[in-house]
Amino acid sequence: MKTTLFSFLILFSTLCFSQEKKEAISFDKKEITINPLIKGALYSPLKANKKTNLVILIAGSGPTDRDGNQKGMTNNSLKYLAVNLAKNDIAVFSYDKRIIAQMAAGTINEKDLSFDDFITDAKDVLAFFKNQKKYNKITIAGHSEGSLIGMVAANGKADAYISLAGAGRTIDAVLIEQIEKQAPFLKDEVQADLEILKSGQTFELKNKMLASLFRESVQPYMISWIKYNPQNEIKKLQIPVLLVNGTKDLQVTVSEAELLKKAKPEAQLVIIEDMNHVFKEIKGDETENMKSYSDPNLQVAEKLVAAINLFIKSL
Repeated sequence: MKTTLFSFLILFSTLCFSQEKKEAISFDKKEITINPLIKGALYSPLKANKKTNLVILIAGSGPTDRDGNQKGMTNNSLKYLAVNLAKNDIAVFSYDKRIIAQMAAGTINEKDLSFDDFITDAKDVLAFFKNQKKYNKITIAGHSEGSLIGMVAANGKADAYISLAGAGRTIDAVLIEQIEKQAPFLKDEVQADLEILKSGQTFELKNKMLASLFRESVQPYMISWIKYNPQNEIKKLQIPVLLVNGTKDLQVTVSEAELLKKAKPEAQLVIIEDMNHVFKEIKGDETENMKSYSDPNLQVAEKLVAAINLFIKSL
């Protein structure tokens, strides 16, 4: 009898827990394939209808997946943002960059990578969901490098646009500033190399210290990226724009968002105190900041979710 009663209590406890867990879930997650190179996760509110708005999240630089992670750097930044927006009745699609599929298939060739390909991917994702005609408004939100990608893709296609820690200057200007801070003795050489790339030409790299920036296989990508000026691109947008940056961002400072705001005065600018580049709230020093890049359990800043939620609901 005791055994039976104990088993019943365990079963009852499990059922209660399952029910509580079920009630706590306020969104549905579904795998979506756009094309052989682009796959992602669609987070949809359980009560989604024709009034539901969709946000398409575009990841930052490097081999970044739908969750905002790279090998050896798991922080779940995009995943947590998507989940929290879905809980606020906003559908979100976050996708793996094409590099993820290419790496898995063993077909990646760095020489063939182009910034324009990522713009094409974003446009394909947008077209896929627009053709479904099931969402009220569709917003493109790009993080870091994805900000510029989304900015170009959104022009004439999306209903709204969000820049998340996006640069306000061309990549060559950003790189020169970073080199000046970290290795000032290389500034002149880097500047000369960038001028060659800006002309559309490649060059023979002799300084191996600059291999990470200018190795032969990455130069074509730099040429395709350097031609886009965020300040020029954002001026082309005739849709509502939200610019977001954090004061603890070590990679893209608040001044970059301010440059975009200057180029697009009607855009909304939100500066989030203590938020870093991967949307985490940092109260401590730079060490804590860097650790958050590999902390998969640390949630994204609540003020970020609130700002995006308010923007989307106002469309």
